[in-house]
Amino acid sequence: MKIPDLSFWKLWNISFGFFGVQIAYALQSANISRIFATLGADPHSLSYFWILPPLAGILIQPIIGALSDKTWCRFGRRIPYLFVGAIIAVLVMCLLPNAGSFGMSVGAAMVFGLFSLMFLDTSINIAMQPFKMMVGDMVNEKQKGLAYSIQSFLCNAGSLAGYLFPFIFAAVGISNIAPKGVVPDSVIYSFYIGAIILILCVIYTTVKVKEYPPQLYAQYHGITAEAKEEKSNVFQLLAKAPTTFWTVGLVQFFCWAAFMFMWTYTIGTIAANVFNAPSVVSEATGGLVLDTKSQEYQDAGDWVGILFAVQAIGSVIWATVIPMFRSRKLIYALSLILGGIGFISILFIHDQYLLFGSFALIGCAWAAMLALPFTILTNSLTGGHMGTYLGLFNGTICVPQIVAAIVGGIVLRAFTVEGSVPPEVNMMVLAGVLLIVGAGCVGIIKEK
Repeated sequence: MKIPDLSFWKLWNISFGFFGVQIAYALQSANISRIFATLGADPHSLSYFWILPPLAGILIQPIIGALSDKTWCRFGRRIPYLFVGAIIAVLVMCLLPNAGSFGMSVGAAMVFGLFSLMFLDTSINIAMQPFKMMVGDMVNEKQKGLAYSIQSFLCNAGSLAGYLFPFIFAAVGISNIAPKGVVPDSVIYSFYIGAIILILCVIYTTVKVKEYPPQLYAQYHGITAEAKEEKSNVFQLLAKAPTTFWTVGLVQFFCWAAFMFMWTYTIGTIAANVFNAPSVVSEATGGLVLDTKSQEYQDAGDWVGILFAVQAIGSVIWATVIPMFRSRKLIYALSLILGGIGFISILFIHDQYLLFGSFALIGCAWAAMLALPFTILTNSLTGGHMGTYLGLFNGTICVPQIVAAIVGGIVLRAFTVEGSVPPEVNMMVLAGVLLIVGAGCVGIIKEK
């Protein structure tokens, strides 16, 4: 018994909540370095603030996947988890940007921000993963490419909105500068609006989508009574994982390490190379750092939102090109190479508008990373442990981010000449090299 074809709008409804979740993720990825730099973090330490999110993800995602594989209730199988994750995310989004506004010391504000960031990323992951699982559960192999392309479109549309919010609020007169240690109102209001949109989008999906009941699901996925009774732990499932799981995971390692460097160091790169932000002596280390209180630095922060929005637009456009290629591996590798060129080109560009081209190319890589790995992987999986495997596959996203966060400060310190501002642009070049290496690894993927 095969899963029937679904109408375009049913495929759309399955992924629509992803739009709101991605707004939250975009606000996090574009503003976390800005928030912690504003609170007083040293550039060499910025990457360490990014360790907690993927660390939480690598622990939480397999658990959510395994639990949701066994969850059958009146509200569905995956939907209860995405709703709970969205509620937690909304609460944390209202707290995180206020880390510097509660009268706490710098150290206390950092700790508060760190734990808020951990809870935010964990809740976003809890809400995000069920959308990928529902495509695996409810969409047949013929339509999975289309389903994940719709998800990629909604993801990038949400990213576009999240990236633009701080710039728009600043443009209408809301302050984008603030006293030392306090996050600007333009960023705070962006998180508030993002939280409202997130919960509305998730409510829409929970109302519109009805997951398959257990018996019908088993018939569609060829799950026998014996398979239902089979007890497998995470390590046994990993041992039996298809080769596709590991080969796609290798490509993922280079891709997600590259984007972790982008999220961490783009603001410092643009502030120094394009907006000529002034430098000051760091109270913590005695070295030169960019002045995060300066108008130039905060303008750069807003402009990074615009650049990330350009990346999202590039992703949306490129997502429509990807299905035109018969060979998934060819378009996967080509997309990563274009992204690598985009990253490396940032080194040579000092005009804020010419950077649009660089980030449009980076968007090509992002579109491929969102759609192709999950299409290739889910086509090689049976339905019995779909959620668990997708939860485990999230490790190929989290581990490279953890590694990049640990080594990022060390690598940047190696690039830094004493008496000069840390050259964060070098980390963008390194990101480009990693994407090109990832493109080379696409060749070893074995599709089933």
